[in-house]
Amino acid sequence: MGLVAYLKTQFVLQLLLGFVFVVSGLLINFIQLLTCVLWPIDKQLYRRINTRLSYSLWSQLVMLLEWWSGTQCTLYTDQATVDKFGKEHVIIILNHNYEIDFLCGWTICERYGVLGSSKVLAKHELLKVPLIGWTWYFLEIVFCKRKWEEDRETVFRGLERLRDYPEFMWFLLYCEGTRFTEKKHQISMEVAESKGLPKLKYHLLPRTKGFTTALKCLQGTVSAVYDVTLNFKDHQVPTLLGIINGKKYMADMRIRRFPVEEIPEDEKECANWLHKLYQEKDALQEHYHKEGTFPGPTITPPRRLWTLLNFLFWAALLLSPLINFACGVVVSGSPLLILGFSLFLIVASIAIRRLIGVTEVKKTGSSYGDEGSKKQI
Repeated sequence: MGLVAYLKTQFVLQLLLGFVFVVSGLLINFIQLLTCVLWPIDKQLYRRINTRLSYSLWSQLVMLLEWWSGTQCTLYTDQATVDKFGKEHVIIILNHNYEIDFLCGWTICERYGVLGSSKVLAKHELLKVPLIGWTWYFLEIVFCKRKWEEDRETVFRGLERLRDYPEFMWFLLYCEGTRFTEKKHQISMEVAESKGLPKLKYHLLPRTKGFTTALKCLQGTVSAVYDVTLNFKDHQVPTLLGIINGKKYMADMRIRRFPVEEIPEDEKECANWLHKLYQEKDALQEHYHKEGTFPGPTITPPRRLWTLLNFLFWAALLLSPLINFACGVVVSGSPLLILGFSLFLIVASIAIRRLIGVTEVKKTGSSYGDEGSKKQI
């Protein structure tokens, strides 16, 4: 292990990274709160400002992926599809198998200039999570409880509000509804058998309601659906802790573009189209497991300096006073100050670890498979 790689695994350095992210995030959330006065005056100005504020926070996580860990993302798609990236409103369908699948999606958003305006259909529990949920609230993210009877009005209203969004928007949907685990897969395939649907090997049965609703509400705004199938070289199982420790991963993403004109408008036919799409995604994953690659030409978009420069700005702004204060505490020799600062570091490390825990597969609980969730499929 080289010196740089060794330093990346050190807790103190990782704590400083987390400090910059958390404190800058709280400052950004405060600024976002202040921008609320703009909403009744100039809604589009409010949105443009919040798009850039959100970029300033999320790009720090992208920086960890691209510059800290050096993870590479290779796209398996054609140049004609890539030429449209960042130039149209789209719905993204991404498989939900890995802790960092959202980061891989974000790095592509960043490289094509739509990170700040990217959207997602998020579970309501995330609204209570500092930084993540709070930032998404100001971004007009649509939150749902995964119970259609309760979500119907909220989802329709939230999606309708996005129809006039001024920035090109990538709306991410995890149609499987929850992250893949063997237990959830077994339950999902029992549902597939009971409904007479083909079984999937690498995916859960897609929940069609969110997709058909998003497509209907954003009709006239969204021009295409991008199907993204993600996997990693050499059977890697990436984690956010691995990224923080500087571990490099090799991500491969098969991207297919479907113009909305090719997708049936009828809800039942649209649901059947989505099921067929997931059967094709399963075949792509089967190909990857056998060959180690996806079919088709490859494109590797270069990483941009903006994520690194943004992080260095926040680090310079926030770490200098922290380090000066820490030195002052040590020099003072005051047991009370030293104890207080130590408690602060402990609380900060726990808070950062809990934020990381939000992404962990073993902690992403779901009611998938109970009677309530079966009714939503």
